Amino acid sequence: MENEQNPTNTNPKLVMFENRLRKMYKHYSKLARKQDVACYRFYDHDLPEFPFAIEWYNGVVHAAEYKRRHGMEDEEYDIWLQECRVVLANVLEIDAANIFMKVRQRKAGRQGQYEKFGEEKIERIVPEGGLNFIINLTDYLDTGLFLDHRITRGMVREQAKGKRVLNLFCYTGSFSVYTAHGGADMVVSVDMSKTYLNWAKRNMQFNKLFDDKKHMFINEDVMEWIQQMPPDYFDLIICDPPTFSNSKRMEDNFDVQRDHVALLKKLLRACTDGGSIYFSNNYRGFVLERDSIPAVTVKDITGATTPFDFQGRLHRSCYLIQK
Repeated sequence: MENEQNPTNTNPKLVMFENRLRKMYKHYSKLARKQDVACYRFYDHDLPEFPFAIEWYNGVVHAAEYKRRHGMEDEEYDIWLQECRVVLANVLEIDAANIFMKVRQRKAGRQGQYEKFGEEKIERIVPEGGLNFIINLTDYLDTGLFLDHRITRGMVREQAKGKRVLNLFCYTGSFSVYTAHGGADMVVSVDMSKTYLNWAKRNMQFNKLFDDKKHMFINEDVMEWIQQMPPDYFDLIICDPPTFSNSKRMEDNFDVQRDHVALLKKLLRACTDGGSIYFSNNYRGFVLERDSIPAVTVKDITGATTPFDFQGRLHRSCYLIQK
């Protein structure tokens, strides 16, 4: 493209941002086309002055700015944000109205994820893995589809046929949809948020997979609900807990590093012999206490589940644990 060598800005920092965006978008969009991926991240805090996580969702863009002390007055900041939007629109050659920008607060607890800060309800339907998912571009911290687990979702679909599946902390149910599509006999989705459970059900319905005899959506605190799980019942369990949670509905707080062994022991008790648990979390520096987990196999699959657009940028771990 002609303007690859001729940035549209004169501000040196915006020129730097524009050049970086062009390079990243060219690289990741090419990889995405090769892999038939419609939704991917192409920029993640690459430049300190422009601390965004920017994702392409099949023609629209979600740009979340990591909260920081930028030192700008409100008016100056608004101008800067608008300039960034214009740069993005120019680089991607799309209408600025299709770029949705928000400030991403760093929150350790799951309750931060559940907070709603908008009422615009601008939704889109986006494809992934032969399925379709509802995303919300305006009202929540995230869009409703975590792109870093794209490969993991494909893995559980391949394993799901004829299985009884449990999806804990299910969020908007993308894993549930994948396992239903894979032919699971039963899919139980548990989450503390009614909003996200309704969203999960809508995702299931939109893909024409919902069957009220096979698919259950349970609005409970996961840590309480798992106390009553039947033993040796689920063949496949997906568990992606928060790093930390101290919700009003929980008697005790939850810390994934401190509490993961106790959690996994409960899940193993509910798992059938030969069954599988996919356990993931986003705690930087997480150390799995492997010797304390009474499983036949504990395999670190972080690398195997890291998509092309998160290589070297991902701060989560993922394990396959087999009973």
